[in-house]
Amino acid sequence: MLLHFLSSSASSPLCPRFLLHPNPPASLRLLAMSAAASSSSSRPVRGAAVPVPSLGVDEAGAVADEAFQRYTSPSLRRGGAGVAVVWFRNDLRILDNEALVRAWAASEAVLPVFCVDPRVFEGSTHYFGFPKTGALRAQFLIECLGDLKQNLRKKGLDLLVRHGKPEEILPSIAKAVRAHTVYAHKETCSEELLVERLVSKGLEQVQITQGGAPGQKKPLNLRLQLIRGATLYHIDDLPFTVNNLPDVYTQFRKAVESKSSVRNCSKLPPSLGPPPSSGLDEIGGWGTIPTLKSLGLSVTKSEKGMHFIGGESAALGRVHEYFWKKDQLKVYKETRNGMLGPDYSTKFSPWLASGSLSPRYICEEVKRYEKQRVANDSTYWVLFELIWRDYFRFLSAKYGNSIFHLGGPRKVVSKWSQDQALFEPWREGRTGYPLIDANMRELSATGFMSNRGRQIVCSFLVRDMGIDWRIGAEWFETCLLDYDPASNYGNWTYGAGVGNDPREDRYFSIPKQAKTYDPEGEYVSYWLPELRSLAKERRNFPGASYIRQIVPLKFDGGNQKKDQQFNRQRRPNNMYRRQVK
Repeated sequence: MLLHFLSSSASSPLCPRFLLHPNPPASLRLLAMSAAASSSSSRPVRGAAVPVPSLGVDEAGAVADEAFQRYTSPSLRRGGAGVAVVWFRNDLRILDNEALVRAWAASEAVLPVFCVDPRVFEGSTHYFGFPKTGALRAQFLIECLGDLKQNLRKKGLDLLVRHGKPEEILPSIAKAVRAHTVYAHKETCSEELLVERLVSKGLEQVQITQGGAPGQKKPLNLRLQLIRGATLYHIDDLPFTVNNLPDVYTQFRKAVESKSSVRNCSKLPPSLGPPPSSGLDEIGGWGTIPTLKSLGLSVTKSEKGMHFIGGESAALGRVHEYFWKKDQLKVYKETRNGMLGPDYSTKFSPWLASGSLSPRYICEEVKRYEKQRVANDSTYWVLFELIWRDYFRFLSAKYGNSIFHLGGPRKVVSKWSQDQALFEPWREGRTGYPLIDANMRELSATGFMSNRGRQIVCSFLVRDMGIDWRIGAEWFETCLLDYDPASNYGNWTYGAGVGNDPREDRYFSIPKQAKTYDPEGEYVSYWLPELRSLAKERRNFPGASYIRQIVPLKFDGGNQKKDQQFNRQRRPNNMYRRQVK
């Protein structure tokens, strides 16, 4: 399944036994990576960070311009009047942005706005107090905003940036420019839904009059217009209501594939301008995109792994690079379970999560590729994974906050440990199991982890260590570039066996996973250089050559008898015992 992904609402919090400090130790600060020389290799060069995409700035810009041109329709006409505001949220793109196009069509002038919400950029996760947005994702989003601003300028607009809560900022901006509507994309999880309600309420209280003589001016009914635009399939096109959404993914997928269709990407007018002619001076001009320093964050460059470049231009460049330039799409299904290098999978998820890339655009590029090159299981499988992403988003609408609760949507009763002494080695990548440690170090260094890696480290935390799955989910919330609440918590509930589909209650054997997906220890030795000197077959099973294993495996299948003899220790008393009622 797709392991991408704000957290739960403040209702019914569960009191943890400890509160993890929101700032991890210096050795674990989220690292930013420097863009190195581009490489077409599917494996990163040791000691060098590989930029994703590997295209240069000019080439990525040219790809984006070409895509914009393909989706531009000179026949589009606008028939509205007045000013419309576009509130950018997790939709930091121009191509296939229905809120933006509808605002243009319904107005004479458009004002794009982004609010740097302190609850998102400076807040903490709900239960365990990690930073809600870590430095790596913050830097990625800053790059997304910079690219959005640049692309809006190419289309005759600009991006107004304000620091503060949307429900306080948007009403004052709308009043200053005398807007009639604020357009935005609708979200599905509770924190975002609360902000939508607060914004709507704030806009209703704004008094604006228009036209006529002094005694005949009519009041404007300022409103928030929310549009669904984050999924491959539109919610209105599903063959069932959200409340009747199947609890098994396969049933959902077969139903939408047979009874629904993916809508076409929305077309762009040649120009989206002009911006409002008045009111901007009153609110202090266009503002500035934040810096990490202004957000109280800092990064240290890493010379390993992948460096993802934020922004729609980079996103479109990555699609072009993976599909057309490197021709990797035709082998995606065979390589997607890899863990090392930029090209074993599409790597679209960070841009999908920030809304810098439309899933419908990916679908149309897949169809174009199938017509021009080849159609096979691999081309279909990209769409299969996008449908997983849809499914988690629709499930979050169906089940609400239960996806954040300990027992999940099924209200499973289990005893979990919240032992910080056990959790810290998992977080820091020093559990004594190379495959776990390598994945966790990659996450801290890059903000990314493979789909396979996410399933393995989740299974180890909840099955072998017995740790409360929500702690792992919240650490992922901090670290992941591709974090979105529905996918992150949806996947963690599945991994913990508390998701809506009980068939997903699976255990991942580390020895088996290592032998299948890293048989020569290339991945673990890349992130754990102390293992490079060992024979390839011993890198995942290093015994006394590596640090002591923090817990024995629940099921080792006899694959680690020597390691278990060396690392034999008593299982902590507070390890959980599964009790499904």
